[in-house]
Amino acid sequence: MANLVMFCILAVVILGSAVMCVTTKRIMRAATFMLFVLFGVAGLYFLLDYTFLGAAQISVYAGGVTMIYVFAIQLVSKRTLQGMVERLKGSRVVMGALLSVVGLATVVLVFLKNDMLRGMSRYIGTVTPDQEVPMREIGHALVGAGKYQYVLPFEFISLFLLACIIGALVVSRKED
Repeated sequence: MANLVMFCILAVVILGSAVMCVTTKRIMRAATFMLFVLFGVAGLYFLLDYTFLGAAQISVYAGGVTMIYVFAIQLVSKRTLQGMVERLKGSRVVMGALLSVVGLATVVLVFLKNDMLRGMSRYIGTVTPDQEVPMREIGHALVGAGKYQYVLPFEFISLFLLACIIGALVVSRKED
């Protein structure tokens, strides 16, 4: 029962912060709300006893990516940011809402097709086993290139971080 309560609290924090992140007009507040979303996702990993993934979420995303965004925001001159005001157009709001409904319908149809909604009721309230995966196995899985090993996703993460750094440099460069 405690896991369900913690999940509900984390879900409210994540959803509320995500909505505030995309609706606020101040860019530093948006970065702060994004940080809360990333910490909430790390909390979900810790709730599922995936401590390694939770620590990686905090260090890579909440620590690294958010700090890159904050540094890029700080490097941009105030004169550049003052003229940047985006107005909401009715057609864009309607299109966004329509795409959200289509995405939700797709997820629900996939769940119904695979009988996942009925199958998930079995797992609510169950206790996870007390087995721990040895660090040696985690290390081999992280740097291995075979099936169920993660060297390729780590390469994609490094490219993602490189793109974030390049994006921060592009945003922070001075215009003539």
